[in-house]
Amino acid sequence: MSGPAVRLREIAPRLTFQAHQVPTEVKIELVQRLVRAGIRDFELSSFVRPDLIPGLADAAEVFAAVRAAPGLTLGCCIGNERGLRAAAAAGADSATFLLSADDAFARANIGRSTADSLVVLERLAAVAAELGIALGTYVIFAWGGPTGPARGPAELEPLARRLVDIGISEWVLADSVGYAAPPQIRELVDAAARHVPLGSLTVQVHDNRGLGVANVLELAALGVGTIDVSLAGSGGHPAMPGQRGGGVCTEDAAQALELAGYDTGTDLAALVDTANWLDGAGVPGLGFVRHVGPVPDTARAPDALTFSWTTSTNTTHESEPAQ
Repeated sequence: MSGPAVRLREIAPRLTFQAHQVPTEVKIELVQRLVRAGIRDFELSSFVRPDLIPGLADAAEVFAAVRAAPGLTLGCCIGNERGLRAAAAAGADSATFLLSADDAFARANIGRSTADSLVVLERLAAVAAELGIALGTYVIFAWGGPTGPARGPAELEPLARRLVDIGISEWVLADSVGYAAPPQIRELVDAAARHVPLGSLTVQVHDNRGLGVANVLELAALGVGTIDVSLAGSGGHPAMPGQRGGGVCTEDAAQALELAGYDTGTDLAALVDTANWLDGAGVPGLGFVRHVGPVPDTARAPDALTFSWTTSTNTTHESEPAQ
């Protein structure tokens, strides 16, 4: 019997290609492969200035190629009204505004403060209603960073109240540089859930400090509406060169969730194949499962107990039981 369902949103088509330029055909094939692997929810691209993020200049083309596929939910990231209108014209189901909890990063990245960004978001809410497109917001660096101290509920509270006042209830809380462990994840999610339903929360954790998969399991236990993942842990941010900017690895997260009794609706073998294909397309990736293989099925477990090794006398023994 299947366990509780967990909704995974694949963000590699946006997060990866904002840092690594590939032909449009590669992006389309990635989505097609992920759909065959069971993924139905995507952050497909960003509608941003092509001179700033040239890797996503083909956002409209990518949407045009995949939006007719049945049963998919296609979102995108935007930073201003022009991007919002472009997203609506491309047929996006939703657009997510890029809002930073870190004021210094906001000023460096987009040239306006967090407070000024909230004013823009308020104007965009009216435009989105006119266009008939769902509008949500990121809260990047929600747990702290990129260089400053950790953040918690006290720091989130005034931002949360402002978002509620604006009428934005679809939030993507992002641990953008991997500060949080499960207790901190729980603490901030509980605080956010006092303002919006858990089902309206998407949480995006990054694996910079090796805590990503543990945090995914915590998010599933909390019942968060959607968990963001990135195939092969791929991705990056142009404003943070040299840092690991990928999301938590899709195939590693999917395996952990399935082993914990959750139903992700995904085919792990197909995810691994797609991660390896992406690596072959020239996009660097991380992750564990695709390198060492999944945990063997119970019926095949004895096969995993045979292997080869070399003794100190250089004599090789084949297929002996592990001690």
